[in-house]
This record gives sequence, C-alpha cells and structure tokens, in this order.
Amino acid sequence: MTVPTADPAAGAGPTAPTRATRRGPADLPFRFPDRDLVERLSTERHEPDWLRADRVAAIEAYDRLPVEANRLYTPYIDLRTADLLDVRPYVRTASASVGPGAVPDGTSGLIELREDDVAALALSPAAIAAGVTLETLAAALDRDPDVLRADLEGGSDLPVDDKFAQLTRSSWTQGVRLVVPAGVQLDQPFLIRWAVGNPGRALASRTIVRLGDGARASLVEELVASGPEIACAEGETVPQALFTGTLEVRLDRAAHLSVASIQDLPPTVVAFQHRHATIGAGAKLDWALAQLGGRLVRSRVDNRLEGDGATVEQVEIVFGSQDQVFDLTSYTRHLGRDTTGNLLSKGALQDAARSYMKGLIVIDKSAVGTDSFLGEFGMNLSRQARAVAIPSLEIDQPDCRRAAHSSSVGPIDETQLFYLESRGIDPDDARKFIVLGFLEPVVARVPLADAQDRLRTLLEEKWAAGAGSQAVKAVPVPGSSSANDPIRA
Repeated sequence: MTVPTADPAAGAGPTAPTRATRRGPADLPFRFPDRDLVERLSTERHEPDWLRADRVAAIEAYDRLPVEANRLYTPYIDLRTADLLDVRPYVRTASASVGPGAVPDGTSGLIELREDDVAALALSPAAIAAGVTLETLAAALDRDPDVLRADLEGGSDLPVDDKFAQLTRSSWTQGVRLVVPAGVQLDQPFLIRWAVGNPGRALASRTIVRLGDGARASLVEELVASGPEIACAEGETVPQALFTGTLEVRLDRAAHLSVASIQDLPPTVVAFQHRHATIGAGAKLDWALAQLGGRLVRSRVDNRLEGDGATVEQVEIVFGSQDQVFDLTSYTRHLGRDTTGNLLSKGALQDAARSYMKGLIVIDKSAVGTDSFLGEFGMNLSRQARAVAIPSLEIDQPDCRRAAHSSSVGPIDETQLFYLESRGIDPDDARKFIVLGFLEPVVARVPLADAQDRLRTLLEEKWAAGAGSQAVKAVPVPGSSSANDPIRA
C-alpha cells in the first residue's frame, strides 16, 4: 500500500507515492484493548466492581509490558504476518444452562461455543450425579459472583509478565468453567469446542478448570472453523480474525488431569493461547497439544509444581506448511520437593513455515529432589523451512535427581530413509512414515477415540496437501549426536 504525499516545491501539482512504514517483528498488529472497551464490556453485562477493576488492572499491565522478554534466551517473536488493525472484538457474553442431554459417545460432557454464542452445553447423567459443574462464565457470574471472583480476581492463574495474557484478561467475553469435586473419578473425557474465524472479528475467552483432592478427569479441547472457507475475488484477501484464549488449571492434592488440544483453525486466524497450571501435592497433569492450523500461532504453557511430589508430562507438536508461523513457549517452575517434569516440543515444517520453540525450567531453592527434562526438536522438510529451538535451565537447588535439556534441528535422517527404503518402502512413503511417527507422541495421548482418529486424519491430509513429497534429503546436521536426533528423542 502507498500513501500519496504532496511535494511542497511543486505547489498543487501531482502527488508522489511513498512507501508505507514497514512493521518490525514485534510491532503489535491490533489496537483494540483499551479503557473504552473495558467500560463497554462492564456496562453490557452490568459486571460487579471487582471485575471491572480486574479488567482495568489488566489493561494497565498490558500497556507497560514488553511484547516479549526473557533474561535467559534471546527473544524471538515475529508478528508481521498478522494484520488485525481493523478487527472488532465481540462484546456480548453468552450464557446457557446445563442439563442432561445428548453428549457425544464416550464423553462426560460437551460445551461448544461458536463465535460469541453457545451452540451446545450438556452433561452426562453420571457427571451430574457426581456433582460436576460445567458452565459458561456468564452463567457462573449470574449464579454466584463470589465463586467466580475467587477464580478470576487478581489474574493469579495467568502469567503476570505476558502482554498477551493480560490482553485476554482485560477483554474476555466468553468463558467456560469446569469443576470436578474431590474424590470424583471420571473415565470419559469432557469436550470443549471453540469454533471461530469470522473475518474481521476478535474473540477473547477464558477456560477455568478445577479438580478437588483425589479427583480424576480428562479434557479434549478442539479449535475449529466456525463456518465454511470464504472465497474472495481475484486480488482480494479475506480479512484475518483473532482468537485469544486461556486455559487456567488448578489441581488439588493427588488430583489427575489429562488435557489434549487439537488446534485446526482456518488459515486466516491469528491465535494467542495461554495455558497455566498450578499443581498440588501428589497431583499429576498431562498435556498433549497439537498445533496444525492458523496463520500465526503463539502458544505459552506455564506449569507451577507447588506441592511435594507433583508431576507434569507435556508434549506439544507443530505441523506447519506454506508460510505459517508457530511461536511456542514453555515455562516450568519447580517449587515443591521431589517434583517431576518431562516436557517435549516437536515441529515438522514444510514449505516456508517457521517455528520458534522456547523453553525454561526453573528449579527453586525449595525444590529438593527435582527430576526435570526439556526437549525441543525441529524437522525441516524443505530448504525454506526454519525451526529455532532454545531450551534453558535456571537452577537454584543443586540437590536434583535430574535437570537436563536437549535440542536439535535438521532434515530427515538419511540413515532412517535408507533403512526403510532397503525394506522395499517407497521413498515418499518412507518420509511420510518418519514424519508422522515423529508427531505420534501427541496423537497417542488423546483420550477420546474419535478425536484421536480425527487428529491422525488431519495429519495425513496436511502431509498430502503439502510439499512433503518434495522433502529435502540431507545428512544430519554436523556435530549432532544420536542422543539428540529429533526422530529418536
């Protein structure tokens, strides 16, 4: 785009075009989070004073925070592919009542939110009998504001140093609250589905999950398109949409939660995702996160292992193509004694896709007996693809069982291709098997059979549609070892 400007020496003569100002990698692509929006949101819902004050505090934090900062690794962020200056945020907060109804086979409950509306909300009879709560945040605010205040006020379950997390805290309109009482153990997962992508719109959401002492549950989160793909006339582009959402988890003593997320948003959506977990004594949290869709995706996971014997297992995968950008950050803080963390990020990139995998493990002085590992591995399937892996450690307590990290970036291992081809497998099929096997750790952890099958189908389709058959054959990166090989790790 060019902006015509007049030449002072030429009087009223023809104007000369000048180049538009180039955006830097960290320049924000939107302008909507402000005090006026906070006032409008509070007025629309007649929100209590404490919630308005919480939104204002978040706006103030948003204004003063940098886009990205970390003292241990070089910041990497690139927002240039996002074009959201004209997006309009939703202001309506939808509410719906829950009851016994049709839930998908093999699930304990379903809530589907489509743009700014609730499309479905139901619990299984077993979940209702067990006293499980599944509701929108609007319904919780109407039913018992004090309960919601304890969950939201102060933003303690969001990273205080993250600009985009504070954006969501200030501007959220949709939300989900899931509470599983102490001692309740459910074998079938809950399904939360977010359907977004309306061009030119922005949806900010928060999801609150609480498990009482000894409770056990699982959760499948799906992020999908809200409608069919939109076509434009030649030379025009579909306006982008923004989805910014949180998942805020608290696990009490000996609770166990498994979370699987499948992100398959349209190619016009920019997504900011924040997941924050506080894990109590003897509790365990399993993350299985798959990033496939979107134009620009920024994902941050924060794990706080506060109780003695707390455990977190986390796997996040990316399968990128065309010019997608994925920015993954993982922070794990060990505070209790004898805590365990195993964290793994993997990215397979086709075409000109890019991924940034950044991780930090912090072991506090109180965290005696910590066992923690962070691995980040990228697989470049074309010469234009680029993966960056930056694992980091900060250790204040030397009495650890293990504190380690590992990383590598490179093409498919030539020796693995040779092995499969020597068994009579076609070269293109061999590459496919290696890449899909590389991403399998997340697929195998999805607790709902239908969702697991859908994820495998999405991976197959993305391989078939991409440049996988033209993947670069190359020897491993010089200096790499089998211990750091991205396939074997």
